[in-house]
Amino acid sequence: MIAFRNTIIAVVVISLFTFIALFGRLPALRKTPIGFSHRLLCIYIPNGFRRVDTQFTGGRMNIAIARTSNYLFNEKNPLVLLLFLVLLTGSATFFLQAALPHLEASLILPIPIVLLAPYAFTYLCVTSKADYITPTNHASAMRQYPYDHILFRPDNVCRTCNFTKPARSKHCSLCGVCVARCDHHCAWINNCVGRHNYRYFLLLLFSIGIVELYGAYLCWHILAPHLHLGNSSYGWFEKKFWAELGNAFVFAMSIGGISVAGVGLLAITTMPLPFALFAYHLYLVWAGMTTNESAKWADWRDDMTDGVAWIGKRSVVDAYNKERKARHLRNRNRMSGLPAEEADPGDGEEDFVPWPKAADQVLVSTTDGKAPTGQEQLWEKCTSLDQVENIYDLGFLQNFLAVLQGR
Repeated sequence: MIAFRNTIIAVVVISLFTFIALFGRLPALRKTPIGFSHRLLCIYIPNGFRRVDTQFTGGRMNIAIARTSNYLFNEKNPLVLLLFLVLLTGSATFFLQAALPHLEASLILPIPIVLLAPYAFTYLCVTSKADYITPTNHASAMRQYPYDHILFRPDNVCRTCNFTKPARSKHCSLCGVCVARCDHHCAWINNCVGRHNYRYFLLLLFSIGIVELYGAYLCWHILAPHLHLGNSSYGWFEKKFWAELGNAFVFAMSIGGISVAGVGLLAITTMPLPFALFAYHLYLVWAGMTTNESAKWADWRDDMTDGVAWIGKRSVVDAYNKERKARHLRNRNRMSGLPAEEADPGDGEEDFVPWPKAADQVLVSTTDGKAPTGQEQLWEKCTSLDQVENIYDLGFLQNFLAVLQGR
């Protein structure tokens, strides 16, 4: 019973830490206990350890840990991907060796399809380079999405790649390139999740959940006859019921061993992780945004809460700025003796990108909470994201079809 309890505790703790590490940075969980736990685990505790290490060893341990952490988290490396493949392959191998003799043919037939799917989608995610923006495909990438002038603005040049960043793109310091419709860099696939491989990433998450779900079911199918859970005369809320249940599980583990009972327990306790992440990305698809854009919207939400966000009509603001530049040019030409009607060479129009939706909006934030000086009449306070239209949200069905088509 003690061994069973310790096993349960160990698996639950590992699952909890994994959940916090994977989900704690999500903007939606920023102000929740999960977000606090992530900051505690990744910021406060390391900072405390750093101070203690500096006092007693002169920071030598921290330097070694920093080098290791930098390689693991700030450099592109296959270690996490290899760890994932080793865990998946090792768990499946141990389980199948012990479980196959106890399974009927009808239960064995789905195993190759269920088990091979994560490998196939992992390969597609890892090898995808179509979203890497290069000088060769830059012009094409610029025509994929229009600028919304809220999250993405024109004339924003990537200082590393030295070209104008297309709308919805993001430079990945790990991959060393700008990525089209970048969602995030995923250590599990050692690659960025972008415009083309996002569909494979969703299928990978779903297929991992299915593997764990089916593995847990097969474990239950093998061990259930030895549990005798229906023979207890005690109610669910009685202590003796749970004592009998624990004894039954200990007996079942002695029957199935670590290969069946242990792997099954690991599968059922970690199964919520891929399904939860899959559900979160379905929410992003429904909302018409990426993980990167979700963080940007969260920043705007914070500015609105702080009362420093202002919204205006882009056509009105652009017309005002163009007229101001033209007036300044006329005054400068008059002072220089040049013709007053000389055109401003900087008045180039933004390239047109065909897109089903367009929004005549622009957002700015100010440091003092006041409208831009001299343009107060052009702006109004923005207090909620409900006042802002996301032009990349075409509705759940269209968003989902775009993901499936890789566009």
